[in-house]
Amino acid sequence: MSTTASPMTAPPMTAPPGAGNQPVGAWTPLRRPVFRALWLATLVSNVGTWMHDVGAAWMMATLAPSPLMVALVQAATTLPVFLLALPSGVLADIFDRRRFLIYAQLWGAAAAAGLGAAALAGLVTPPVLLLFTFLIGVSAAASAPAFQAIVPELVPRSELPAAVALNSLSINVSRAIGPAVGGFIVAASGLVAVFVLNAVSFFAVIAVLLTWRREVPSSGLPREPFFGAMRTGLRYVRSAPDFRRVLVRAVAFFLSASAVWALLPVVARDRLGLDATGYGFLLAALGAGAVAGALVLPRLRRRFSNNRLSVGATVLFAAVSVALALLRQPAAAGIALALAGAGWITVLSSFHVAGQTSLPGWVKARGLSLFLVVFFGAMAAGSSLWGHVAASHGIPAALLAAAAGLILGLVVVPWNPLRAVDQGDLAPSAHWRRPPVHAEPAPGRGPALVTVEYRIPAANTAAFLGHMRDLEASRRRGGAQDWAVYEDVARPGRWLETFVTASWLDHLRQHDRVTMADRRLQEAIMALCEPGTTPQVEHFVGPARSRSAGATTSAPE
Repeated sequence: MSTTASPMTAPPMTAPPGAGNQPVGAWTPLRRPVFRALWLATLVSNVGTWMHDVGAAWMMATLAPSPLMVALVQAATTLPVFLLALPSGVLADIFDRRRFLIYAQLWGAAAAAGLGAAALAGLVTPPVLLLFTFLIGVSAAASAPAFQAIVPELVPRSELPAAVALNSLSINVSRAIGPAVGGFIVAASGLVAVFVLNAVSFFAVIAVLLTWRREVPSSGLPREPFFGAMRTGLRYVRSAPDFRRVLVRAVAFFLSASAVWALLPVVARDRLGLDATGYGFLLAALGAGAVAGALVLPRLRRRFSNNRLSVGATVLFAAVSVALALLRQPAAAGIALALAGAGWITVLSSFHVAGQTSLPGWVKARGLSLFLVVFFGAMAAGSSLWGHVAASHGIPAALLAAAAGLILGLVVVPWNPLRAVDQGDLAPSAHWRRPPVHAEPAPGRGPALVTVEYRIPAANTAAFLGHMRDLEASRRRGGAQDWAVYEDVARPGRWLETFVTASWLDHLRQHDRVTMADRRLQEAIMALCEPGTTPQVEHFVGPARSRSAGATTSAPE
C-alpha cells in the first residue's frame, strides 16, 4: 500500500479564523454594517408581527370568545414552522440564502395584505382569520432557518454568541414595542390598520436583502438533491449528542411554557378586565422584562453556566405561571410578566447559543430548522393542550398544571446538560486531500467504500477503541451510512476501519465537511499507532452500471 498523505497524516494545525482573546461586548456585532442594517430591519418587521398578533388574538376574542379559539390563533402562528421548518432549512443550505429570504418575505407581505383586505371588506370569520394567520406563519417558517444560518456569515466566529443574543433581544424589544403600538392602533384606527402596517413592515427586510452583496460559498461540487440533503441533515443530528440534548431540553420547557403565551389574551380580558390596549401593555411588560434580562445576561453568564441559568429561569417561569393563575390585579400581573420575560429570554438564548455552537456551517440551517420544529411544535401542541384544559377546567387550573409541567420537565436535565462547544472545533479543517484516482469515477457511482488500516500496540487497544466510537459518530455526521471496525485474526493489532457512503460524490462531500474537532480526534488516534506507521486509506466504488468491471481502488488520501 502507498504511504502518501491520508486524513490521519495532515500538516500541523493553525489557529482557526477569528480565534483570539479580544473581549466581545454585548453590542459589538452591531459594528458590522450588514448585520446592523439587517438587525434594525428585522426589528421593524418584528414590531409589525407583534402588532398582528395583538390584532389577531383580539379579533378572535371578539369573533369567538372561547379560550380554545383564542389559543388556536397561537397554534396557527406556530404550526407552519413545525410543518415547514425542516424543508426550509434544507433549501436554505442548498440554495442562495439571500434570494430565498427575499421570496419568503414577499410571501409574508402578500399574506398580511390579504388579511387586511379581507378585514376591510368585512369578510373575516374565525376560519378566515386562522387561515391568513397560518399563511403569514408560512413566511416565518421559510425565513427562520435561513435567518439564523446567515448570522455566522455576518459576524466573526468570536462574536456569534453576542449576535445570537442580539437577535433574541430584537425579538423582545419588538415585543415591548409592538403590542403597545398595536393596542393603540386597534383602539384608534381599528384592526385593518394593524394588518396593513404588518404587510408594509416586511419590506424593511426586503430592502436590506436587496442591497446585500452576499458571497455564495462554493465547493466545486454539485448541489445536494433536496431529499438527499434532508437525509444527511437528519443523519447528522442522530450522531450529534450535544445538539440532541438541546432538542430534548426544548421539548421539556416549551410544551408547558406555551400556556402563558396561549392563554394571556383570555387572562387579560376575563380575569383582569382589560381591553385591547391593556392586553398590549401586558405583552409590553413581558417584552420589557425580556429586554432587561438580555442586558444583564452577559454578566450572569460570567458567573453561571448555560445549564444553571436555564434551570433557574425555568423555575422563575413556573412561578410566574402560578402567579397569573392567582392574581386579579393588572399591575401585579404586569410585574409577574416582566419576570417571565427575563426568564424566557434566558432560556431561549441558552438553548439557541447551545444549538448554534453545536452545528458546523454546512448543516447549520438544517440543524437549526430541527430546533425550530421542536420549538414551534411544542408551542403549537402546548397551546392546543392548555386551551382544552382551560375550556374544560378553567384558566387557573390550566396555568397551575403548566407550572407543574415546567418543574417536572427539569428531571431530564441531569441526562441532557447544555454544554459549551468551542466554535473553533466546528470550523472546516480542510485537511483531507482529494483522493488521487486512476480515472475519476462518475459522481453518482456508488456505493463508495473507504477503508483505513491501523497498526495499534496491545497496550493502546482500549484507548484506540474508545476513540473509534467517537470517530464513528464523526464519519456518520459527515455522511457515512455504514461504519465498522475489525481486528485481523491472523495479525493482532492490525485493525481495519470501513465506512460506506451512497456514492462517490457523497464521499467527496465528506472532504468538505471535516472539522477541526475531527482533525484533533484523528491526530489522537495517530498517536496510538505503532511507531513509524501511519493509517493507510483506500477507496473503492461499486461497479459502473454500463459495464461489469471490478471495483476501482485509489491511493490513500
